[in-house]
Amino acid sequence: MPKYNIKEKVEREAPYRMSLRPELVDELYEKIQQRLVMDKMYRVPEYSARMLAEDLNTNTRYISAVVNLRYQMNYASLVNELRIREALYLLIDSRYADKRVEDIAKIVGFANRQSFYSAFFRIKGMTPREYRIKHQK
Repeated sequence: MPKYNIKEKVEREAPYRMSLRPELVDELYEKIQQRLVMDKMYRVPEYSARMLAEDLNTNTRYISAVVNLRYQMNYASLVNELRIREALYLLIDSRYADKRVEDIAKIVGFANRQSFYSAFFRIKGMTPREYRIKHQK
């Protein structure tokens, strides 16, 4: 039985992806970068693709298409990737040495410990605790 119940990724084609104008893809990509990455909205556990679409005055199909085209993943995977990327730094940053793994999970936007461990293991192939121990100075 696989650790953390990780499922195989299923590839599907959506016809609307190819119907987007390249200019619109570029524009939405920049806006998504600004909102998710620069404004760090990935830290908000409830921040959904629907909320992002509303913030950018577009719809979720366009958000989904741009995320898939530019990042080669879905919205949830992108958000988890951004959260894990930040967690990697916090887990080994001496300023956060007194924080528990669960505290860091909350800081980066995970709603619960299980989803953090599952996403972390899927991306890094080890648990957050193992990563922290391996990279301690």
